Amino acid sequence: MATRYFLAGHRGMTGSAILRALEARRAAGEPIEVLTRGRDQLDLTDAAAVRRFLAAERPDGVILAAGHVGGQHANATYPADFIRQNLAIGLNVISAAHEADVPRLLQIGPGCIYPADPHGRIREDALLSGPLAPVNEPFAIAKIAAIKLCESYNRQHGRDYRSIVACCLYGPCDFFRPDSSHVIPSLMRRFHEAARLGAPSVTIRGDGTPRRDVLHVDDLAAAALFLLTLPEVSYRATTRPTLSHLNVGSGTDVSALELAQMIARATGFRGRILTDPTRSEDVPRRLLDTGRLTALGWRPRIGLAAGLEDTYRWFRDHVDSVRV
Repeated sequence: MATRYFLAGHRGMTGSAILRALEARRAAGEPIEVLTRGRDQLDLTDAAAVRRFLAAERPDGVILAAGHVGGQHANATYPADFIRQNLAIGLNVISAAHEADVPRLLQIGPGCIYPADPHGRIREDALLSGPLAPVNEPFAIAKIAAIKLCESYNRQHGRDYRSIVACCLYGPCDFFRPDSSHVIPSLMRRFHEAARLGAPSVTIRGDGTPRRDVLHVDDLAAAALFLLTLPEVSYRATTRPTLSHLNVGSGTDVSALELAQMIARATGFRGRILTDPTRSEDVPRRLLDTGRLTALGWRPRIGLAAGLEDTYRWFRDHVDSVRV
């Protein structure tokens, strides 16, 4: 009998990567059925609609990859939208899964849920240990609430609802807006256009020194399915009783300037890369400690240079229809 998963957010970058991974497993012979619904079919901010859907379908597992996302500019401009929509999605899907007696759930959160730590790797127990970056605070609070909701259902009702916290993700199906996307797709589009026009230079935000942990979204998808299907006894052995989330990252970080140089090479841009120190980043460094995940036996496989080239090939092939 096939294992049935409801994948929420299958059209986004993370959700589409998880869908590809699930379909690859099904093609390899695993008995898997994937339920998907677009926003036009199921509004995840509508609690009654989500409750009816999960009560009728009763999947074996839910993968919550949906959310209202964007870069720093979008977070700063629309904070009410980010906290309202993400709170609603997390509450509706996780609560409805419990009511429908869904035995397993995995939800995905971002690294900005942690306080900034410029000195070392951020462990899972750093959650709620200090202030959040102001620009991401509304979005981060909504995602923290989803983690705590999973933890609370586990403690009160014995559920096996898990969360993963991902570093900065990149890859196919991202948003490629020049000024309001995450750093990699934003820079990739800008360098692509600069190379096409023969521009002499591209200016990046900040002085180039902030460092980030970045991961190809296909690696994130592999980690998500690894953790989703891990036996509960193995999963619990690597987390504390009240801790239901694990970090997923590359295990290393790269500076903004180094990242820009790699993207320039991938896109064929040959001009100068300039910095703008007047537009500094709020957080000088964000590197997740992935020791618990490594102890369980999972490591990423896609190197940064190869991942950027893969992403740029996808962008170039879809430049006329890419989400901008």
